[in-house]
Amino acid sequence: MNRRKFLRSLPILGFGFLLSSCATNKVQWEDRVGEYTYDQAVLEMGPPDKEAKLGDGRRVCEWRTSKGGISGMGTGSSLYMGPYGNYPQAFTASRMPDSYLRLTFSPENKLIDFKKVRR
Repeated sequence: MNRRKFLRSLPILGFGFLLSSCATNKVQWEDRVGEYTYDQAVLEMGPPDKEAKLGDGRRVCEWRTSKGGISGMGTGSSLYMGPYGNYPQAFTASRMPDSYLRLTFSPENKLIDFKKVRR
């Protein structure tokens, strides 16, 4: 009888683990300002995709967090052949931008600012 209860609870336990893992992946960048270093960022996310050193010693780095893509059905127009006759149907596509995380580090390599950027 106990085995049956255990087997019934497996889907619920699995769903609970899935939800908890999704919730813990969110980084609270506000909490990392002043504490997080450039070296920690490279260890965690790898080398930045773009990096610039400013004249005052600050370092601005960007990591791509998600790749954009094409949204929609395509471009152009076609003829829809429906049950009540044929009529033109237009399809449009739009480009979704890539997402980046821009981190700015002080001359002492401490995080001083963060921003999520799309382009």
